[in-house]
Amino acid sequence: MKENKEFKTTDLVFIGVFAALIAVCSWISIPLPSGIPVTLQTMAVCIICAVGGMKRGSASVLVYILLGIIGVPVFSGFKAGISAVAGTTGGYIVGFIFTALIAGSVSDALDKKNCKKPLKFIITVISMILGIAVCYAFGTAWFAVVYARTNEPAGLGTILGWCVLPYIIPDLVKIIVAASIAPTLRKLMKRV
Repeated sequence: MKENKEFKTTDLVFIGVFAALIAVCSWISIPLPSGIPVTLQTMAVCIICAVGGMKRGSASVLVYILLGIIGVPVFSGFKAGISAVAGTTGGYIVGFIFTALIAGSVSDALDKKNCKKPLKFIITVISMILGIAVCYAFGTAWFAVVYARTNEPAGLGTILGWCVLPYIIPDLVKIIVAASIAPTLRKLMKRV
């Protein structure tokens, strides 16, 4: 019984640390004209899912989002509150949940398989790309709806130019970094 309690306490500690990592990475941002900054959030979400798996990764993202909703300035630009989630970039914040579910599930599955390191790396990168792609889809659709409420509706090409194209290369770099450091971090985490 005591062992199970310690495991739960460890999970809570990791979830808190992972949520804090997402917050810190959200504050490191480069603003773009579209109003959607380039941040390190996506890298943090990918790392925590590859390291902590689906359960811890998803819980960390949910804690991060809830902290922001209740007023802790954890979102990019030190924003907080329901208005930040309801704004044009809110879909990406909610989309992180899907990234966590996809990348975390694959990480859990790979942890149970005895794959060679290069194959594991490739599968991890593909899962992160899929997770970020779903986040893009959710965030872009959300952006289009919110943007159209206060502006003339923009065409699909324009919206993709604002919401997806400037982020592809930076996110690929972040995914490669996340997939590269995640195995070492996962080993260290298992020792705790």
